[in-house]
Amino acid sequence: LRGAQVLGLNPCRLEDVLDDVAQIAAAAGAESVGAALLGRLRGRIQAVAQQTAGAPRVRVACLEWLEPPMLAGNWGPELVNLAGGVQPLTTAGEHSRYVDWAQIAAADPEVIVVCPCGFGLERAVAEAKALTGIPGWGGLSAVRAGRVFALDGNAYFNRPGPRLADTLELLAHLVHPEHCAAPVGGCWQAMGD
Repeated sequence: LRGAQVLGLNPCRLEDVLDDVAQIAAAAGAESVGAALLGRLRGRIQAVAQQTAGAPRVRVACLEWLEPPMLAGNWGPELVNLAGGVQPLTTAGEHSRYVDWAQIAAADPEVIVVCPCGFGLERAVAEAKALTGIPGWGGLSAVRAGRVFALDGNAYFNRPGPRLADTLELLAHLVHPEHCAAPVGGCWQAMGD
């Protein structure tokens, strides 16, 4: 198309995603709409951060892939941190990284979120059920406490857009249900169910 503007978007951190919203709104000539959306998104992010500010940090493993295991990177560690957790073995802004099950077992997550990239909830549930065959799986703190959750990674965790605010609210509930109410809707399932 003649006169079309091409935007190069490659967010690695949550703030990059928010910057992209502003950039897209500006390119579309909808700066005020973009600013309003950003205001709502930042408000929701700040609300979760306030709810979890005094909560103890919970060890979380957000698995974007299972064989071999891949821990969520980019904005994932930031979302975990805002939700009141910590994801060992990852660094915010760095790409998702492969680890082995021994590293996950050594980190002993208290919450495991199975959110495979490109998979909806039904497939994530099936993939999560297969984890029970991994040696040592039953000894993980998250498994013993019944805090393993399958999540529609395709709709929530894996895509850089406004829905990351939904992801954060859901993640905060899974990590700290005593501080954060379950969001309405949401495609997730506790694997003890």
